[in-house]
Amino acid sequence: MTNTAYQIWETFKAELTQPATDDMKEALATAIREVVIEVVLSYMQYAEWEIVNKIMEDINELADNVEAL
Repeated sequence: MTNTAYQIWETFKAELTQPATDDMKEALATAIREVVIEVVLSYMQYAEWEIVNKIMEDINELADNVEAL
């Protein structure tokens, strides 16, 4: 998951017009979590809770890894 976090961070940095900061890592991680919450909530009625919970755990781990870079 750390490689994925690194790839996401590098992709994000490539789109910036100024140097990246640690605050931007935190903001990106927060945005990742929010997107997932919105998507998962929209599909929750169709999925089993165990699957939804696993997705949320994985995305939170990914967001934590982005912040830790």
